[in-house]
Amino acid sequence: MTQPQPASRSAIAAWCLYDWANSAYNTVITTFVFAVYFTRGVAGDPVAGTAAWSTAMALAGIAIAVLSPVLGAVADRAGRRKPWLAATTALTVLTTAGLWWVRPDPAYVPLALWLVAAGTVAFELANVFYNAMLPAVAPPSHLGRVSGWGWGVGYFGGLACLVVALFGFVRADSPVAQWLGTGGQEHVRATALLVAAWFALFAVPLFRWVPEPSAAPVPVGRAVREGLAEVAATLRHVRSLRDAARFLVASAFYRDGINTLTAFGGIYAAGTFGMQFEEIVMFAIALNVVAGLGSVAFAWIDDRIGAKPTILVSVGGLAVTGTVLLLIEDKAWFWWAAMGLGLCFGPAQAAGRSLMARLSPPGQVAEMFGLYSLTGKAAGFIGPAALGWATASFGSQRAGMASILVFFAVGFALMLTVRDPHRQNATVHR
Repeated sequence: MTQPQPASRSAIAAWCLYDWANSAYNTVITTFVFAVYFTRGVAGDPVAGTAAWSTAMALAGIAIAVLSPVLGAVADRAGRRKPWLAATTALTVLTTAGLWWVRPDPAYVPLALWLVAAGTVAFELANVFYNAMLPAVAPPSHLGRVSGWGWGVGYFGGLACLVVALFGFVRADSPVAQWLGTGGQEHVRATALLVAAWFALFAVPLFRWVPEPSAAPVPVGRAVREGLAEVAATLRHVRSLRDAARFLVASAFYRDGINTLTAFGGIYAAGTFGMQFEEIVMFAIALNVVAGLGSVAFAWIDDRIGAKPTILVSVGGLAVTGTVLLLIEDKAWFWWAAMGLGLCFGPAQAAGRSLMARLSPPGQVAEMFGLYSLTGKAAGFIGPAALGWATASFGSQRAGMASILVFFAVGFALMLTVRDPHRQNATVHR
């Protein structure tokens, strides 16, 4: 298998555009629109709906944790990632479009949960193959900035689709609501069709312009056998990948902190500062804009000083601004502190992607990103569980949110033990 030459600007733009495409799924389907429609409109009981949704997401997380490293290794052995990315992208698009048929009736709860669970598994597996294509798009000297550009574009893509969904579909006076009607929540269900079309349309350039290594065809059965053997060998000899293993554990902690913070940030804003729905939507929009700008701005810093220092600065910033958020009482100051927090979201995750690419052994990039997904999902339940326990034990949302700071502190401390490949390469080339 021969490695492709550094990609052109059009290939880099096409790769970043996939981030723009897939962010619509997380933003509209699993966070702001369809998830709310399911718990309030389909399940009928917000408490029961939330419990059912959480169970489906937990089961999807288990499937992702099991399948991602295995399929990543299989794709590495087969030598091509586009076919796997195309299949998982198509499955995400189809299951998302299927949500249109979920009517506001409890009888449709099983259909909704099956479609969302399958779509979420396909979505996360697609990200494994997508992230593994980063080294084919950017030379080592530009991994940080290209990863950061993609992450920033993703924030803006999710935001753009959310704005279209809210003002073009969900509002009762929107054009879609006037055309389809609102009696059966058609205007809300139609956002699933919007996301499916958005994802499919903006994913196309990647398949057209992003290069892949040239490789002789490998039969699927052989690729599966060799992929499974590769995963087993990697786990047996994980000590030889010491820095990658340390990074996987460290990133699992700080990513769990970020995910918990984003999942419960709106609840905290509403409960502690009395924000209404409209204000929370505006808050989410502002936070996404700042996070996107932070991802793009830190992209050059990653390549200049290395991914490890970028992660340390970002996670340290999350810990500091998170502490400030827990101490302040005024809503205006909460907005300012939260924007500082948002500035660090993207860089921590974008630099994590570039560092994973740098630490991955040649020929095992997709497998390592599969393990990256595995460790994230394996630890993903700890943050919400700790937050719930602290909130209940102390009877305070602030106490619950304070538990997140522990994850940032642990992630920061473990990151200090990871050797910086950027510094090693700089030393070699002196």
